[in-house]
Amino acid sequence: MIARSLRDHRRPLIWWSIGIGAFIALYLAVYGSVREDPEVYGPAAVAKFPGPLRDLMGGMTDMVSGAGYLQTVVYQLFVPMLFIACATLLANRTLAGPEESGTLELVVTLPVDRRRLVLDKLAALALGLLLVAGATFVIAAGLSALMETGVPFDRILAGHLGVLLLGLFFGTVALAAGAATGRRVVASAVVGVWAAAGYTVVTVGRSLDAIAWLKWVSPFHYYAEGRPLYDGLPAGDYLVLAGATAVLALTAVLAFDRRDVGV
Repeated sequence: MIARSLRDHRRPLIWWSIGIGAFIALYLAVYGSVREDPEVYGPAAVAKFPGPLRDLMGGMTDMVSGAGYLQTVVYQLFVPMLFIACATLLANRTLAGPEESGTLELVVTLPVDRRRLVLDKLAALALGLLLVAGATFVIAAGLSALMETGVPFDRILAGHLGVLLLGLFFGTVALAAGAATGRRVVASAVVGVWAAAGYTVVTVGRSLDAIAWLKWVSPFHYYAEGRPLYDGLPAGDYLVLAGATAVLALTAVLAFDRRDVGV
C-alpha cells in the first residue's frame, strides 16, 4: 500500500521538488548582490521598513549575513508555506480525494484493516515529503556553500528538518480532517486557517499581548523559535512538533475507523 501510494504521488512529488528547489536556487543566486550592498540590505536599512512588515517576516533584522538572508527569504515564510501546500495536496489525495471520487469505497471493501490503511497512507505521505525535503536540501546546502553564505551545513540541515516536520504536521492535519469528513475542501480550509492564524500569532502577534499567548498552539512557534540557522538543532521544539503529529495521526486513525464511508 505504501509503495502504491508513492507511485500515485510520483508526479506531484517531482514537480514540487522542482518548484521548491527552483525557488531556493533563485533567491540564493542573488545573495552575492545583497551581501555587497549593505546600505540597502544591512541592519540600519532594514530598520527603516515598516514595523508590521518586519514582524511579518519574522523580525527581519539583517539580510546581509548568510543566516539572516536565508532565514528571511527562504526559511521564514515562503519555503515553509510551499511545504505546507505540498503536504496538504498529497494528504488530500490519500483519503478525502478518493472518497469524493467514489474509489475509496472499493478499497475499504478489500481485506485491509482500516487502521492499517490510514497508517500506510500517512507513511507514504511522510516518505514523499522526505523525498522533497531531501532534494531541496541538496540544492539549499550546495548553493549556500557556492554563494559563501557562511552558514554551516548542520544548521541548514536543522532548518530543513524543521520545514519537513512543519509540512508533515500540517499534512497530518489535512489527513485527519479528511479522515473525519471525507471532504478535501474541509481539510484544506482547516489547514489554511490554522497555518495563517498560527503564523500571524508568532509574527505580528509578538507586539500584541492579547494574542501573544496563543503562540503555544502555533506550530510555527516550535518551528522557528529555536532559530536553527543561528543556534543549531532545537531538539525540544522539534520533538513537540513530532509529538503533535503523532497525536493527529492517532486522531485520523480513530476518525476513519469509526466513520461510515458508504460501504
